[in-house]
Amino acid sequence: MVWLGIDLGDARVGLALSDPELTFAHPIGNIRVYGDSFQALDEVIDVIEDESVDHVVVGLPLMLDGTEGKSAKKARRWAVNLTKRIRNLMDEGECRIPQLPQVTLVDERLTTVSAHRQLQQAHVSGRKHRPVVDQQSAVVILQSALDGREDKGADQ
Repeated sequence: MVWLGIDLGDARVGLALSDPELTFAHPIGNIRVYGDSFQALDEVIDVIEDESVDHVVVGLPLMLDGTEGKSAKKARRWAVNLTKRIRNLMDEGECRIPQLPQVTLVDERLTTVSAHRQLQQAHVSGRKHRPVVDQQSAVVILQSALDGREDKGADQ
């Protein structure tokens, strides 16, 4: 099993993968989207195919009070579009995925703050944060989902 974590952004979409044991998340890069995260859908599907991803975890940017704003609604639309696009490709026989991966949304409040803190602790200079903070945020999102799994010990 492999899970993919996604941090949607306006400039970049950060990506992280789990290990097959679903213990650790690690960054795998960013996709530049130039103001439209929907541009990343096809590249994300390529990653899902190439890495045999079973589960996709998309960050849900809730407001600090827990309500959904414009960004959260966009993340929900993005996740629905990802599922639809994969299903269509599977129906057309143009997808190398044996089954539709589960797509879930995870509260990502303060993940960017956490990602910046982790980068500082790793002695990455502030100037170098911007290109890697999105993928580090994806790591935080994915690790949170991995740590919160109910069946954590069941598949080991």
